[in-house]
Amino acid sequence: MVRRPRAAPAGHRPWPLCRRCGGGVALDMGSARTRAWVAGRGVILDVPTVTFPGAGAVYPIRRGSIVDTGGTARMLDRLLGHRLPRLTRPLVVVTAPVLDGFAYRTEARTAVEVLRPRGVLTVPSARAVALAAGADLARPLLVVDIGAHLTEVVLLVDGAVFDARRTALGTGDIDEATPAARVAEAVVDMTTSMLRQDDTSLTADALSRGPLLAGGGALRPDITCRLTGGLHAPLRAVPAPHTAAVRGAAKLLEAAHAHPSTTGTDPPDEHPH
Repeated sequence: MVRRPRAAPAGHRPWPLCRRCGGGVALDMGSARTRAWVAGRGVILDVPTVTFPGAGAVYPIRRGSIVDTGGTARMLDRLLGHRLPRLTRPLVVVTAPVLDGFAYRTEARTAVEVLRPRGVLTVPSARAVALAAGADLARPLLVVDIGAHLTEVVLLVDGAVFDARRTALGTGDIDEATPAARVAEAVVDMTTSMLRQDDTSLTADALSRGPLLAGGGALRPDITCRLTGGLHAPLRAVPAPHTAAVRGAAKLLEAAHAHPSTTGTDPPDEHPH
């Protein structure tokens, strides 16, 4: 639940100008691209997920898993260390895959320590996408997030994860041996599985409204056209779908910063049923 901001204390400058609060950072770290939103900068970084660029580049995140925590920390320090105000401690919001999210959150928290945060919040990527789209979270919502090497289909009910599926396949895998149709078929199969196992009408209701489509796959007509036919439902692409997750995390960051009581602890974990 996002609460209404409290009035700023006397002498307290509005965020993100308050140096005492340290501003904040929203992060979406994928296996191919890392995106960051820095409070007060008004920009989004969108760069390859590599510890250091150039020959022999090391990729510390693979298919929704942080496989090199130290390398991830060095990447964050390289990208953001010089962009944050000195002598401040930012609040950091990190998106995380819905499934296997606990392991990801644990490693992400360790890596983010390089930024000296005053608190770290995590948010399921699907919820961040919904926030970026301004979706009606009072109704069941299907989010299809097609990344470079990971695709998730998530059912949100009242804004929380109700069910989820994933496949280690994405746009970065498309070649002659793996056509775009494979990615679309995987999404259809996951959605069909959710429909069959749902003993309520929630998945069907969300599908009839039209899935929310995000990630780089939303920019590929060779995928979206097949999805429309395979799901027999209209698709609702999020504006700038490849940066939707980090923009949603930025919205959560703004809401979280409105509460001086923010301690950096996560809300109760959301478990798919």
